[in-house]
Amino acid sequence: MLKIYGRVSSINVRKVLWTCDEIGLAYEREDWGAGFRSTKEAEFLALNPKALIPVVVDGDAILTESNAICRYLAAKAGRDDLLPADLARRAEVEAWMDWIVTDHNMAWRYAVQALVRKRADYDNPVEIQKSEAEWNTLMATFDQRLASLPDYLCGAFSLADVPAGLAIHRWLKTPIQRPGLANIMRYYTQLQRRPAFARYAGEAFD
Repeated sequence: MLKIYGRVSSINVRKVLWTCDEIGLAYEREDWGAGFRSTKEAEFLALNPKALIPVVVDGDAILTESNAICRYLAAKAGRDDLLPADLARRAEVEAWMDWIVTDHNMAWRYAVQALVRKRADYDNPVEIQKSEAEWNTLMATFDQRLASLPDYLCGAFSLADVPAGLAIHRWLKTPIQRPGLANIMRYYTQLQRRPAFARYAGEAFD
């Protein structure tokens, strides 16, 4: 059986769990990371020397990096709806996934550490404001993208919507000033109809 290492409070672990649930994959999960067993322990480092969650073990395969794991799981299951076989459509899905873990994550990092994690070393109001502004700018990019689409980020539901949905949930849960983005809210409401999204984007999670 698939084994997942990582705490469910991690947004990157939840990407993998949501993907498993969409596919219908059975798995076992162990809590690792902040508040649980340290990823610096030898047992974990043997699986991932980067000391980061999630890690997925599938038989002899040891998988790291949440987006790569989600792609692997969808491809192995033959879920062309989640990760298209057509190369152009697949590249579109992957491009949105990767944008979220690069530009998007860099934008929100300071604000989340300061306002949600309450980290003492993230207390610069200028940097908080800068992070908030950059984050809202990127959310406006999402909103523009969704303006011409009826439901999801790449038309039909795909892996692109997994990091996107969780990123929007984090944006809505963080105590910042947010612009009114109607397309984002329509999209978020659409995602909430999916049981797996509701499971991993509830009140307990940022």
